[in-house]
Amino acid sequence: MKKKNELLYFALRNTKLRIGMAVLLFFLLLMIIGPHLTPYKPADFVGPSSAPPSKEFWFGTTTFGEDVFTQFVYGLAPTFLVGIVGGVIGTLLGMLIGFVAGYRGGAVDEVLNILTNVVLTIPVLALLLVLVAYIPVRGVLIEAVFIGLTSWPWAARAIRSQTFSLRTRDFVGLAKMSGMSSMKIIFTEIAPNMASYLFMTFILMFGNSILNAATLDFLGLGPTEGVSMGTMMNLAVQWSALMLGVWWWFIPPGIAITCIVGSLYVMNVGLDEVFNPKLREM
Repeated sequence: MKKKNELLYFALRNTKLRIGMAVLLFFLLLMIIGPHLTPYKPADFVGPSSAPPSKEFWFGTTTFGEDVFTQFVYGLAPTFLVGIVGGVIGTLLGMLIGFVAGYRGGAVDEVLNILTNVVLTIPVLALLLVLVAYIPVRGVLIEAVFIGLTSWPWAARAIRSQTFSLRTRDFVGLAKMSGMSSMKIIFTEIAPNMASYLFMTFILMFGNSILNAATLDFLGLGPTEGVSMGTMMNLAVQWSALMLGVWWWFIPPGIAITCIVGSLYVMNVGLDEVFNPKLREM
């Protein structure tokens, strides 16, 4: 309890963590309440073509007369969903492979290390482009699963390294002597001692998934239905928004992606300072 109170104390005092969380919570709240602030749907033709921001259309309209603010608030949910699902899948795979490789060592470690290195050498974006291009009907979940299945190697290597250092500790030796199975030792003895590190890993995977999804969406290989930050920018480029000076179509989603991913990385730095006594703000 004392340790939890100590972590909470330093977390509340950490400026980076507070700023990152404030930005992330702002977009989460906008995702929840935003659709209730507009009477339209993303594909509704509601006003004049390429109208600039105004009291009636807060973010202006597209070249087809669609409300950009409506598309923006409806596009936040798919962005967060792909980040969470892709981040969870990538983190779980990284944990499983990293824990087993680091704890077992020997031939098991060699095989899993080879597998990790092979996946690391594969150009992930090119693979995603090929896979997604051959699926006629694509959804956010399919996109998130593909991203998660290809983003785990660096997490696995980092967790493997941490597990190597923990498996020689006394508490692990005592668990072995008590007859615990390898998997039980990993998930009841080693994993809890890496909880903060695993949480930080998930945050990085979360941000990485959002960036990968935005890239696919921007290239036109995202979900075939619905709207997201990436698809908004893709449509803006397709219909020459930059050349026509319709900046309000592509700047809001670009800023949103930058702020969301940036807040996650700032939070990660702040959490590192909270969990590491040597880096704490006094």
